[in-house]
Amino acid sequence: MRRGLMLWNPFAELERIRREFDRLLEELSPGEDMERAFAPAVEMYETDKEIVVKVELPGVKKENIEVSIKDNMLYIRGEKKEEREEKTETIHRVERVYGKFERVLSLPTEVNTDEVKAEFKDGVLEIRLPKAEVSKEKKIEIK
Repeated sequence: MRRGLMLWNPFAELERIRREFDRLLEELSPGEDMERAFAPAVEMYETDKEIVVKVELPGVKKENIEVSIKDNMLYIRGEKKEEREEKTETIHRVERVYGKFERVLSLPTEVNTDEVKAEFKDGVLEIRLPKAEVSKEKKIEIK
């Protein structure tokens, strides 16, 4: 039996890697029949006087939302409940996501928790967090 060098085919190797990557993605991503997590989109910005957080919560009722602050972290919890209707028609696609959610945001600065205000309008939760008074440096005169 004669043995020789095999020629390496980089394209065959790339194709093998692509197949492995596709298989990995299929295992990690939920299928159409699996439940997807509801994670609302968040926008946070800071002004001179406050931190403003806006959370998109379409289809969520105000009474199903809870906002709290602890250890300079903002907690936004809630639930988007599924609207159940008796249907005799065949469902072809369901892309809307339902279920409980929680977003935990680290606040960039200390806030005055007694003056925090939250408003829910048109599916958007807006939280205004006034910044806490930070003691400024004061020079002490030496006598």
